[in-house]
Amino acid sequence: MPIQAIVFLVVIAFLIFQYGVFIFKEYERGVLFTLGRYAGMKDPGLRWIWPGIQKVIKIDQRTITMDIPTQDVITKDNVSVKVNAVLYYRVVSPEKAVIQVEEYNYATSQLAQT
Repeated sequence: MPIQAIVFLVVIAFLIFQYGVFIFKEYERGVLFTLGRYAGMKDPGLRWIWPGIQKVIKIDQRTITMDIPTQDVITKDNVSVKVNAVLYYRVVSPEKAVIQVEEYNYATSQLAQT
């Protein structure tokens, strides 16, 4: 086998390894898609996927703090009041957060403002 073919195979193997290995921290979960379909969850640790065939989306499961912008509200007796809020939330079901909502962080902040 010529040296160019060996070098080419080593480079391809390195690229597959580099883009196929994921490390999930204890507070992260991975939502796995195979050819665009939901294929399961990846737990913390060193995990392998097939690059180009599978895709993984990391979801942070720690409590997230979000400051809600100050809003002017009018009470029943026509008094203007400024309302400020802080939102605390945590993703309990990562697969639902990815599959059922387009952008779960934005959706949560919009829900808190209503």
